[in-house]
Amino acid sequence: MKIRFGYVSQSMSLWDASPSKTVTYTRFSQLPADDRMEKLLTVTEANLTNTERMLHYNIGHQIGLYRFSSSIVPLATHPEVRWDFVSPFRDRWRGIGELVKEHRLRVSFHPNQFTLFTSPRDDVTKNAVIDMEYHYRMLEAMGIEKEGLINIHIGGAYGNKEESLKRFRVNLKSLPLDIKKIMTLENDDKTYTTDETLNICQLEGVANIFDYHHHMANQGEAALEQLLPEVFSTWEQRNLIPKIHISSPKSPSAFRSHADYVDVEFLQPLLEILHSMKQDVDFMIEAKMKDLAMLKLVEDISKIRGVKRISGGAVEWK
Repeated sequence: MKIRFGYVSQSMSLWDASPSKTVTYTRFSQLPADDRMEKLLTVTEANLTNTERMLHYNIGHQIGLYRFSSSIVPLATHPEVRWDFVSPFRDRWRGIGELVKEHRLRVSFHPNQFTLFTSPRDDVTKNAVIDMEYHYRMLEAMGIEKEGLINIHIGGAYGNKEESLKRFRVNLKSLPLDIKKIMTLENDDKTYTTDETLNICQLEGVANIFDYHHHMANQGEAALEQLLPEVFSTWEQRNLIPKIHISSPKSPSAFRSHADYVDVEFLQPLLEILHSMKQDVDFMIEAKMKDLAMLKLVEDISKIRGVKRISGGAVEWK
């Protein structure tokens, strides 16, 4: 059984390395007309540069998983802006994709909580499609649209879970098929349990990303030992190793909030089940301290009897 590890968006170890520098629409609209495009280009270039820095850091530390920032391009989906962010940086995008492919990195995007397919409002669904198309366009610009993943949650219940789930499936038909093919769904910490998310994944033929922290905050009826084999089977059609999101509670009173680091004792039940299954998995660390939390967790898990660290960002458990 092997576990690879990764982190989200920004390395805490690198100085001034945010790949999510932004400009608000208010600030953008206040700029002289001649300066507006220059501002978009400058911020996007900085974000692409920092994304490249992150990838080189990951390669040097043998970290095989990475989640790109969704905010690489400022105002990319704003209805008053929506600009061509590919052409001016065609070589930069392609260069990032070449790094990903050459070093076999597993990369993904995770659009924000407003990318919803459960809303009864048509404009919300249209905006969700626009946002998914934006993320797909970035992968396409990198030349890795077949390798990347775009992960979302099912969304809100709007007072009626059953009707919202039906609406999700109807609204999802508006998503282009190429995007749906690389889409994944994740259980959440308040509304849709692992059981419910898994059911939709099975019906729609998409892979299920299991979030362990969310599951512990919002458990359904089935036991974890029963759920995980079915969750993992949703990855078979894509021939990919299952991916799990990992974090731990900030405190008992703030259970849903992510702690700075990951408590390995909190993970113990999950680790034992995975070991008994002899299941290879990829862990995406969502702790606040990002790569530092990831590296510490690799060390902590390496201390378990029978576990051997086999690279900077992977372990093997016999």
